Amino acid sequence: MEKLNAKIKQIMNERFGKDSVIALATVENGMPYVRNVNAYYENRAFYIITHGLSDKMRQIERNPVAAVAGEWFTAHGEGINMGYFGKPENSGIAEKLKNVFAECIDNGHNDFDDINTCILQIRLTDGVILSHGMRIEVDFTV
Repeated sequence: MEKLNAKIKQIMNERFGKDSVIALATVENGMPYVRNVNAYYENRAFYIITHGLSDKMRQIERNPVAAVAGEWFTAHGEGINMGYFGKPENSGIAEKLKNVFAECIDNGHNDFDDINTCILQIRLTDGVILSHGMRIEVDFTV
């Protein structure tokens, strides 16, 4: 298993360092639940704007184990509720998400005055990248 290196960082940033649709899987009572979400990748994690009372957040609160899949990529990780989108501690990533999701952020799906609008971080632990005919197993931990 390879540690995160410059080549892998480049692949991840090119594929997911923008508004990307990925599949997000959570677990409840031993049963997997999968849905597509808009996500942004940065520094070993995906970031998703969501509602704190959604099924995915309820499931992650009970069991933080998560998995993602995207463009020739699958991974495991830990779901972390970063809390309200507008809280001061989230201002750095919130600004990035506003820019990344600029085309769709004001489509009526998000209510930034609602304190339940939150940021979900999926901190990656391990994954598999397929690139140019190669299968690369990646250790995302520090």
